[in-house]
Amino acid sequence: MKPRHKRLIFVLAALAALGVGTALVLRAFQSNLLFFLSPSQVLAGQAPKDRTFRLGGLVEEGSLRRLPDGVTVRFVVTDEVRSIPVLYKGLLPDLFAEGRGVVALGQLGPDGVFHAEQVLAKHDETYMPPEVAQAIEQAKRRAREAPGGGPAPREGVQQTAQEAGP
Repeated sequence: MKPRHKRLIFVLAALAALGVGTALVLRAFQSNLLFFLSPSQVLAGQAPKDRTFRLGGLVEEGSLRRLPDGVTVRFVVTDEVRSIPVLYKGLLPDLFAEGRGVVALGQLGPDGVFHAEQVLAKHDETYMPPEVAQAIEQAKRRAREAPGGGPAPREGVQQTAQEAGP
């Protein structure tokens, strides 16, 4: 075999190996990606089914309830347009409070309740993660542009669980 053919075979084999390696890395990243979604996006059906994702927004004022077991809490995350009830078993971060930004990691249950495995509330009260602020602004903008000129009045958790639909 000529040296030129050997070199060509070597280059093609190296490119094939590089392609396979790239595909494996991308597949690994894809299976480990955690999506960040606002309540409006989740209720619009954009949430991954049976996969963990991050839900971000504001803790709705007056929604924080501690269940009788003393460890489980229930609260509502809103983007000021739509809301999703959240159930979390564990200790809440020190900076967690109603009206503040929050990011919860978990899955959406068939009942429309987000079952959080982890709740994050970081920085001081004036800080809101850029992703949360952007998601809230996008939800407000979409609501203003929707037919009817604005969001329908919310009636709390009962309405939002039904809005999720099939």
